[in-house]
Amino acid sequence: MRSIRYHSEARTEFLNQVDYYASLSVRLAERFDRAVVAAETLAAETPDHWPPYKHKTRRVLDRQFKFSLVYLHTDREIVVIAIAPFRRRPSYWKGRIGDG
Repeated sequence: MRSIRYHSEARTEFLNQVDYYASLSVRLAERFDRAVVAAETLAAETPDHWPPYKHKTRRVLDRQFKFSLVYLHTDREIVVIAIAPFRRRPSYWKGRIGDG
């Protein structure tokens, strides 16, 4: 399985979302964290399974929390570019590609 690395802005984005869910419920934050880990695992185990997305990325969708784990991959690693909420402007994370 490939290693997983986060772009620094994607890591901040993830932590902010965990904080938001924790402000509502600790259990909800834990469920969100598990959903992100599950998406990471799917990307790492079968990176080419997920269809090409924008700007040469791929993404794993989570319909419960309504986010996309947007990533690039090599033979050895998954680089998480964004934990992108469905409601955000598409491709807001484009500037992160090649920067991290």
